Amino acid sequence: MSVDRSKIRILIAKPGLDGHDRGAKVIARALRDAGFEVVYTGLHQTPEMIINAAVDEDVQVIGMSVLSGAHNALVPEVISGVQKQGLTDALFLVGGIIPEEDFDFLKKAGVQMIFTPGASLEKIIEYIDENAPRR
Repeated sequence: MSVDRSKIRILIAKPGLDGHDRGAKVIARALRDAGFEVVYTGLHQTPEMIINAAVDEDVQVIGMSVLSGAHNALVPEVISGVQKQGLTDALFLVGGIIPEEDFDFLKKAGVQMIFTPGASLEKIIEYIDENAPRR
């Protein structure tokens, strides 16, 4: 089955005060080069800014990169806000420094997949191909 990646819109966001965005930029570029439409929000995004961008851009995938340790506070707030705004079928992905003991909490909050350092770009692309909602 061939996937038309140009019809899949992905938001890559850096919530909170985390100032390290190299990984998010690498992911955004790799996804764009693979044919997806990618919106990168930049550094220091509040949950409200991410929610608004996701709704305004009508994305199917929301990827958040968190290296600051604030994932358990920020990620559920974004997921809840996006869903309250009506984007109920979005695929939520998180990447960064996420301790394994936090995986269950994040998945219960609505994160479908967590990619930690060392995850291959091919695996991320494949996961999105297989799981992104089609509209």
